[in-house]
Amino acid sequence: MTLPLSISAAGAMLRSGELTPVALLDQCLARIDALETDVRAWVVVDRSAARAAAEQARDELVSGFDRGPLHGIPLGVKDIIDVAGLPTMAGAKVRPEVPATRDALVVRKLREAGAVLLGKTVTTEFASFDPSPTRNPWNLKRTPGGSSSGSAAAAACGMCFAALGTQTGGSIIRPASYCGVAGLKPTWGRLSLRGVVPLAYHLDHPGVLARTVGDLALTYRALVSFDALDPCSAARPQAAGGDDAFQTELDPAGMPRLGVVRDYFFDKSNDNVRRGVTAGMDRLRKAGASVSVVSMPKEFVDVHRSHRLIMAVDAAAYHRETFQARRGDYGPRISELLNEGLAATAVDYSRALEHQLQFRRAIENLLLEQQLDALVMPAVSNTAPPLDTTGDPTFQAPWSFSGLPVVSLPCELGDDDMPISIQLVGAPWSEGPLLATAAWCEEAEHFRHQPPIVRELADSA
Repeated sequence: MTLPLSISAAGAMLRSGELTPVALLDQCLARIDALETDVRAWVVVDRSAARAAAEQARDELVSGFDRGPLHGIPLGVKDIIDVAGLPTMAGAKVRPEVPATRDALVVRKLREAGAVLLGKTVTTEFASFDPSPTRNPWNLKRTPGGSSSGSAAAAACGMCFAALGTQTGGSIIRPASYCGVAGLKPTWGRLSLRGVVPLAYHLDHPGVLARTVGDLALTYRALVSFDALDPCSAARPQAAGGDDAFQTELDPAGMPRLGVVRDYFFDKSNDNVRRGVTAGMDRLRKAGASVSVVSMPKEFVDVHRSHRLIMAVDAAAYHRETFQARRGDYGPRISELLNEGLAATAVDYSRALEHQLQFRRAIENLLLEQQLDALVMPAVSNTAPPLDTTGDPTFQAPWSFSGLPVVSLPCELGDDDMPISIQLVGAPWSEGPLLATAAWCEEAEHFRHQPPIVRELADSA
């Protein structure tokens, strides 16, 4: 039987009896067995625990107990997020190989939703810049991006239907783009960070990578919860059918109102990406979207400097003692970041935090004044580069810095046959409307390509 292409398709088959959660798990495990040697997306595949969860999901569905859209669906978890019974190694030598005693809240929410957790996906070291062993399934000589390397590659290969990731700079949106899947970075504070190894408290965002925007939405809705034990968690109520308070609405014709950001993002893109994104935007216009060109506010000028400073200081605060004792066990790129943080002044750090608030407010005002559903720009400056880097985070970092929600989706294959994506940036707390806008764009783009190794596997079946 062919592996279903989405969570909703798999769920329909589970509820009709055409497929069981155990059989669905076996299909995902078969995909892992066929491709993992080349792709290296997983730190550990917990087969026995996954089978026990699939059997429980099967029995519950047979008895009429339905936990919702994720019931019986195999998912992955990035290995900086605690899963009870498995070590959280965070891609690092300095972490003790001791099993976590409890789930991170986002993992607990997935279990409560009936998801089948396959195991831990590969991350770069401490979700930073040093490359991981994971390969891009579109071209095994290219990077899958970082830091959610394994989550992006696993989702692209159909090893799981979705996977948890995190983003501090560009660690969800960039790997999603490089691997040709959809990515969601919610508003900062929307999802709990409890049980997640920190990189930078003021910038860290849990999120989701999946093959479709619809799968992002189904997974995200299971994760949303205020966490009184997480000081970064925001107490925002969920309104029926979407998100609350500050949001723009679709125009009366039901077509998205998009503001294309050409300055910086198009200027810094290579020709391959510019052509792909331009073709993607033309399809959105032809499908009926209202598209206007907007410019970044003046606060954008120092965004990357301030973002880097906050990340460096926050990371240094967390790693200081271990880094001083075991410098040789840290990779070169994260070591550089930590040294920057240790050398920074309190005054500069305070100014960067002030700038963060100013930039966020400036983008909120831009969306409101222009009556836009989302800002749109290329998700990355180039297609996936070679394996000695995780890629350039500069196109994603402003939205981690601002804490605003982002959805990315593939729109085109480049001249090198690698995926190219757009990213949609919304107002704070507007994940529901933003996902609806992204789903509309996904339908208009009609990107149906799959990685070559997945096509070859299907042809040989």
